[in-house]
Amino acid sequence: MSLPEAIGPRLVLATHNQGKVRELRDLLRGQVDGIDVDTQVVDAAAVGAPDVVEDGVTFEENSLLKARAVAEATGLLAIADDSGLSVDVLGGAPGIFSARWAGRHGDDAANLDLLLAQLGDVPDEHRGAAFVCAATLASPAGDSAVRHGRLEGTLLRAPRGAGGFGYDPVLQPVGESRSCAEMAPEEKNAISHRGKAFRALLPDIVAALNRV
Repeated sequence: MSLPEAIGPRLVLATHNQGKVRELRDLLRGQVDGIDVDTQVVDAAAVGAPDVVEDGVTFEENSLLKARAVAEATGLLAIADDSGLSVDVLGGAPGIFSARWAGRHGDDAANLDLLLAQLGDVPDEHRGAAFVCAATLASPAGDSAVRHGRLEGTLLRAPRGAGGFGYDPVLQPVGESRSCAEMAPEEKNAISHRGKAFRALLPDIVAALNRV
């Protein structure tokens, strides 16, 4: 007797960050009949999805660019997000340049140092900031949906905490006494900008998977 043919991936998250993949799998677990999220919700590398140049001027544009390009290249439903830090007194900067604010992509320590130096003489009452995220679901047919998430807070004067990444050590969420980097991962995910955006996108994802 022959074994049934294995069902391949049904949804790709346009990232190489396994933490993001785990978050999405956990959100989808039990939400869609007939899908094994551990094998059918995959990252970009699992399906050979291309790296996409993020040359948009907003978080939404960049997330749309990535999701649409990956959906077209793989023939699968694709999700992408773009996120960063928006500082009130900097007019929303670093914004889409958050990951390379100090000039080199992904240098968290340099980005933090530069940001804190730029805000050195800004009083506490004017150090408002927010993490912002745009998450996009795109289909190979060209349909798309974009949802947003935001985590408001205040910028600390020095990093605190060893968890998280990026600007987590200097953002203290509203109503919290800790920085994002001092919170347990599940606590941060429950209020994070990315978690909010993905949860807002969840009905669109479930509906799209049920149509496949």
